[in-house]
Amino acid sequence: MGRYVIRRLLQMIPVFFGATLLIFLMVNVMGDPIAGLCGDKACDPATAAQLEKEFGLDKPVWQQYLTYMGNVFTGDFGTAFNGQKVTELMSTAFPVTIRLTIVAVLFEIVIGISLGVVTGLRRGRPVDTVVLMLTLIVIAIPVFVTGLLLQLLVGVEWGVIKPTVSPEAPFNELLIPGLVLASVSLAYVTRLTRTSIAENSRADYVRTAVAKGLPRRRVIVKHLLRNSLIPVVTFIGTDVGALMGGAIVTERIFNIHGVGYQLYQGILRQSTQTVVGFVTVLVLVFLLANLIVDLLYAVLDPRIRYA
Repeated sequence: MGRYVIRRLLQMIPVFFGATLLIFLMVNVMGDPIAGLCGDKACDPATAAQLEKEFGLDKPVWQQYLTYMGNVFTGDFGTAFNGQKVTELMSTAFPVTIRLTIVAVLFEIVIGISLGVVTGLRRGRPVDTVVLMLTLIVIAIPVFVTGLLLQLLVGVEWGVIKPTVSPEAPFNELLIPGLVLASVSLAYVTRLTRTSIAENSRADYVRTAVAKGLPRRRVIVKHLLRNSLIPVVTFIGTDVGALMGGAIVTERIFNIHGVGYQLYQGILRQSTQTVVGFVTVLVLVFLLANLIVDLLYAVLDPRIRYA
């Protein structure tokens, strides 16, 4: 196990540098950060030259990247164009988005897997048909429509929650935004669990466990569910990073100042340091989530061994 983890960590190094280089080139080559600083009016040549020198934009792109990565390893993600450190933006944005992601993942695990197990064991019955139709509707409706409707109904019309989230963003205020953020992924988890349960329920090891006279609950939990969760865990693990980076719409609807909000502001103002810094951390989140998923395979299926 130890050698496998070390090997995977070494494999992450080129992936990390490749992903950060790609986003760095995209942000710096395709955008014009100086134009974003000056707003609607064009900067005069002297001001533009001074800003380029101040932010290191007068150097070649490859040199800018090497300088940036050297600073990253010292914990310096640069300075946004408003003069604020990117690490300061991260310290306020990431805790909020992490709480929002935790709520969303809990919805996926509790509701998605539960519905998937129920429908997988009752495949072809009315409950299965109803759940399949509901998940298809959820997938078909855009997230911004779901978010606005829930905000209008639950927040404005019924008054159950506040329409917007306070700056502290406690867990109780993140329940509806978390449900909106997890809605599409929850539907996929339900359908994926249902398919996996239905296929494995006809496997030989399940028939053997039933033939031994084991209680139905033990057969489902210990034998059927553990093996069926492998593809589900893979999906949820990769979805963690997607939820954190893809929460722009949800955070805009509910006025949540998290990672999605800061990325939106950085793109809008063409703040390259902000965008690249946040995406760099999200790349690390993706890599660590995939490593944890691979390690969970051995927990779910004892037949899997890592050398």
